Parts: sequence; structure tokens; C-alpha cells
Amino acid sequence: MASAVDGLKTRLVAASQPDDDGVYRNGAAKRAARVEIVLESLRQLWSDAIASMGADAPDHGVGLAAVGSLARRQIGPCSDLDLVIIYDPHAINDHNVTTLADKLWYPLWDSGLDLDHSVRTRQQCEAVTDNDLPAAMGWLDVMPVAGDTELIRKTADSILERWRKAARKRLPELTDSAKQRFDRFGQLPYLNQPDIKEARGGLRDTVLVSALATSWLADRPHGSYDDAVEHLLDVRDCIHLAANKDTNMLLPAYQVDVARMMGLSDPTIPDEDQRAAESIENMQTILARYGRRIAFALDSTASRAAHSLTHEQPRFSFFQIFQPRGGGRREAPTFDIIAPGVARHEGEAVLAPGADPSADSTLALRVAVAAAEHDLPIAPGTLTNLKRCPIHDRDWNDDSRSAFVRLLATGPALLRTWEELDFVDIPGRWIPEWLGIRNRPSVSAVHRYTIDRHMLEVTSRLDRTSPTGERYDDEHYTVLLMAGVLHDIGKRPRIVDHAAEGARHVPVIMKRMGFPQDQIDMTTTLVREHLTLSDFASGRSPDDDAAVDELAARLGNDPLMLDMLFDLTRADGSSLGATAGETITKKYGWSKWRAALVGAMYSAARAAAAGARAGA
Repeated sequence: MASAVDGLKTRLVAASQPDDDGVYRNGAAKRAARVEIVLESLRQLWSDAIASMGADAPDHGVGLAAVGSLARRQIGPCSDLDLVIIYDPHAINDHNVTTLADKLWYPLWDSGLDLDHSVRTRQQCEAVTDNDLPAAMGWLDVMPVAGDTELIRKTADSILERWRKAARKRLPELTDSAKQRFDRFGQLPYLNQPDIKEARGGLRDTVLVSALATSWLADRPHGSYDDAVEHLLDVRDCIHLAANKDTNMLLPAYQVDVARMMGLSDPTIPDEDQRAAESIENMQTILARYGRRIAFALDSTASRAAHSLTHEQPRFSFFQIFQPRGGGRREAPTFDIIAPGVARHEGEAVLAPGADPSADSTLALRVAVAAAEHDLPIAPGTLTNLKRCPIHDRDWNDDSRSAFVRLLATGPALLRTWEELDFVDIPGRWIPEWLGIRNRPSVSAVHRYTIDRHMLEVTSRLDRTSPTGERYDDEHYTVLLMAGVLHDIGKRPRIVDHAAEGARHVPVIMKRMGFPQDQIDMTTTLVREHLTLSDFASGRSPDDDAAVDELAARLGNDPLMLDMLFDLTRADGSSLGATAGETITKKYGWSKWRAALVGAMYSAARAAAAGARAGA
């Protein structure tokens, strides 16, 4: 017997096709059309199910509701359906509820779409959302579909009221869950194969922004944020069409098709491979922009929510009203000065009172160093103000150069701080060449991150302890850090030898920043040779004297240069992998086997270099 939802997935996909030129346009209108197709089908399915129950059919006390993407009116071509039957046990018995559910769920399972379903009373709905944070997020958007819509609205209103009452207590839980998800899925702007729903800056973050706004703790951004959400939904739709299934993973198998549907493929490029590669790079750049905007929206909304909780608490006691010193006024907020022009305030790095970004070209750098060294996030409002700093790529002195190196030396904290600064485009103002690799995906399958993020990952893994156990002096540690942050600066379109290209850029960058010539020369050599140790370890033998001598000679027979090359190689390899923290055994990955192979070649070359210097 035909059902109202027969072939529902086929109908949704048919309503979602790109235009005749292959470009997916008017995504918002397509999403609205899909919502209407689904609602019409579900209402007809409900009507048919009720009619088939005869005398047992309920006339009130039970209804069908949608949550998730359908309730948010964001359903994709292949999205699953999140549906729930809500019933009043005084109006309908369990047997009839089960019968009704079977008449709904079985046809939907055959429709081609995945189904997430449940049957609950109002009290059960409230209990689930009270104790399950993800469920609470999903239930903040509830759409009545059919049946007793008044029962559904009352249930939704009750859940919303309970959320608002509990939001103040649940805010830490919400932010902790977001951090755990970020740690697992990474950050959308920096991933070559992102999950555009779960990654930081993805669609899940937009749900959290709405949840925070719904709590009345903070308003949410509008304008460019709304545009970013709609564009990211378009990308999700294109992934569904390319994969023909419900997935949020932008895998290599889908990337060319998605880029083409997004209108990012240039038909004037004659070479098909080059056209595909450039379309993927264009898509990655655009995704990074959307991801940063959404991530910043979540950070700023969460920050305002946290501050609103703090300021709900009075800063003074009743008796202070009578203190002449206070004049009966609220106490002013306190700022802990942690650097010139920089303060710690309510767990964030902020501008100190009196700091003027428009008149201070080095303020952004001081904020960055202070935030990273104190492991503080930079307040969203402070980031916005730092855009006003008159930063010029040639305005470097001893203090600012030293501060930049201090920032690079902050280890894992560098990653968050640089990301925050990158949202307001500051790194590209320090080093214009950075813009050439910003957001660019790597063509290598072993790279998890975009090129810019990979270089930061490498830099964050470099410390002062050399392979021999001795500590690098300031000069050599500076060289190592600069080599880390610049080693892939030559990975640009149509460049065959990125190491040689990087070695061409390094002297220009470092000379402009005012580094001494000997540091420039050492950094240039490390960037030019940053693949050499891996190449020799993979294709030559440490027992081959000619190979060992050649490797040592490439580093000027300098044992310290070989130490730094080993550390750079290890950091470069260990930052690769398909998932966070994963080690791999490919040519430029890192594993115990790779460490032993590279270590043997390094040790042989270092001994040869020391011998050559002793005999000179």
C-alpha cells in the first residue's frame, strides 16, 4: 500500500538540484521548499494513520513534533528526521500510542531517510532535557507537525522556561561540552577534511549560539554571522548531493563536486587537475572565513553570557553604601595589569584602562604575548579593538621582534592566541607573505591541517632542549622558532619545490623584521633543507659515508644546525596525521620506526660534522 512518505528522500534530492550550469543557488529557498515537502508528507502520513485506527483513533492528547534540523527549518537534501510523539497518558493508552507509532515509523524507515524517533509524555520530555545537555539543545527548537499541537506547544514552552531558569547553572557545562567537541573534531578553518557540523566554527556552534541567546543571557550576532550560517548550510547541502547520503564530512571524494556546485571551479583553466586543485583551495578559503565568523560569534556570545552572570552578583555589600570613600556607588571593576596596556579581567586578556589601540602599533603583539604566556583567551571586544592598531610590516624594533619570538615560544598556547588574532587579520599585517598560505589546504594526504595551521602546530612543538639534552641559546632558539613558523611559507599555487621557494621568502621577511644576518642565514638554510633529513633517512643509509658527509655538508658541517634540523623534522612529522595526535608511518610522518630511522641518520651526520670541524 502506498504511503504519503514513499520516496521522500528522492523527492527532497530532486528539489535540491543545482541550476543548469551545475551551480547550487538560492539555498535558503531550497531549504524552505524541502521543509514544506516534509511537513506536507508527515501531515498526510499522520492523517492516514489516524484514519486507519478507526474507533481507537484519538481526537486529542497526542501529537507529532519535529526537533533538530527540520524544526530549525535547515533540513538538507538527505538529512535525517528527528521526530517525537508527545502524548498525555490520561487521553490515550499505551497500546494505542504504540499502534500509532508503528503506523508512522515503519513507512518513514522505508522512505530512504534516516529516522531518529521517540515517544514521550510531557514529563518525560522535561526529564530528558533537564538531564541531557545535547537533548536540551535539540529541544530548544520544537515544531508542531500534526495532532494535538497545543500539547506540543505547552511542552515546548515548559522546556524553554526550564532552560532559561537553569541556563545560569548549565553555562559551564555547555562551554565544557563545546571544548570537548573542539578537541575531538578540530577547527573548521584549519582542517583539510572538516566535519562542517561538529568542528569548531561549524553548524553545531550555531545551535549553541542560539541556545545562549534563547537563555536571555546574551544576544546573538546578526548580519555577517547570519550570512556565514546560510553559506555553511549551502556547503552542507552540496555535500549531501555529492555523497547522496546524510553526512557532514567534506572528504576528498566530494571536494571537487562540492567546489563546483559552490561556483568555485574556473572553467577557463584548461588543465582539469589544476582546475580541481584551485577550486578546492578557493573552497577552503571561503570555509575558513565562515568558520572563523561562526567561532568568533560563539566566543563573543559565550563571553557576554559569562559576564552577565558575573555582573548579576553585586560588587558591594549593603554596608558599603554608608562608606564615605565609596560615596554609595558600585565599586569599579578591577584589572590585573599583566603587560603594558594589557590586563586580566574575569578570566580574559583585555585592554588596560587608558590603552589606545589606534595610537599603539605594538599593542596587538603585547596582548598576544600576555594572553599566551598567561594562558588566557583574548576578550572578543579586545580583538575587535585591536583591528585599529596601526600595524605596518616594516615597523619592527628590538622590543617588538623579541615579543614576536616570545609569542612563538609559548608552546600549545600559541595555537589559540594566533587563531584569535587571525580572526581579525593581524598575522597577515605582521607578515604579508602569511596571506599567501593562509587557509590553503595541503595537497598531501598525510596532512590533517591547512598549511598555516600546520606551521603553527610545528612551532608549538619546538622547545629549548636539543636532541643532545643541552639547551639552545637565545640566538639558536630564535632561529629554530622562525624556521618552524616559516618552513612551509613557499607552499603556493603551482610551486613545485616549496622548500626552495620558502628559502627565497625567508630572507625578505626576516630582513624586513630586522633580524641579524647570521640568524637570517641559518633560518634560510633550515627552511631550504627542512625535508632533507627525512629524504636521506628514507632513501640513504647511515652506513653510507658519502651520504652522511653530503648531509652534514648541506648544514655547513655545523652540529648545532643538525640538532635544529632534527628538531624541526620531528616537529614537522609529529604534527601530521588523520586525527589529532595520531602518528603515522608515511615518509614524512612520525612513529617509533620513523624516529629510529631519522635518528640514526642524524647521529651519523652529526658525528661527521663534528669530525669535519675538528679536522679543519
